[in-house]
Amino acid sequence: MTAVPIHESRADALIDALAGHPAGTAGHDAARAAAIEAWRPMARRLAQRYARNGESLDDLVQVASIGLIRAVDRFDAGRGTPFTAFAIPTIAGEIKRHFRDRTWAIRVPRRLQELRLAITTADTVLSHTLGRSPTVADVAAHLGITEEAVIEGLEGARAYRTTSLSTPTGADGGIELGDTLGAPDAGYEAVEQHESLQPALATLDERDRRIIALRFYGNLTQAQIAAELDLSQMHVSRLLRRALSRLRATMDAEL
Repeated sequence: MTAVPIHESRADALIDALAGHPAGTAGHDAARAAAIEAWRPMARRLAQRYARNGESLDDLVQVASIGLIRAVDRFDAGRGTPFTAFAIPTIAGEIKRHFRDRTWAIRVPRRLQELRLAITTADTVLSHTLGRSPTVADVAAHLGITEEAVIEGLEGARAYRTTSLSTPTGADGGIELGDTLGAPDAGYEAVEQHESLQPALATLDERDRRIIALRFYGNLTQAQIAAELDLSQMHVSRLLRRALSRLRATMDAEL
């Protein structure tokens, strides 16, 4: 059923009256405002048709009102076409552009937005004609595109809505989605540092390597190392400092 205002004859009369007051002439603004107000119920009814996917009805009414204003401003009564025949596609087009351009959670190229709409429409048509859910090959053949393009469109459609990391998950809902995501693993960096350290350690003599091992792998103090090697603690301190300087210089040179 076509969505029109309750007082259609009065609304039509106001559109006709606006035609007699071109822009810039006396009475144009008042006639324009009256015509827009008279047809506003139609815009709201069209907005209600598209109130889905969690989109606010108030937002859609605003978008439909913009489409109505454009229809009123662009309508040419001299062509003999009923105002509804011009206004309804104009308003619907404005709402569809809103869904295409504004309601994506992540911005994707317009090509993928339009491809998503085409795939959705094809899926509805093919489900009816085939009596089953269409395959990727079915959709590709229907749209005259490759299967890879259909898959790309389906992947891009995932950006239409996002899920909060606070969304409960699990059987009892006691875990949030964010809790299931991985985190940076410091172990990878440790492995990288270990692999870089091995060639640098090979440049040290045997005593320096042993001091390094006792200090950082054996967790011995300098006094304990001195007792282990029968050296003075001061000498161990000097050897350790020199060995570390060489290691840093070697590793910096590699980088």
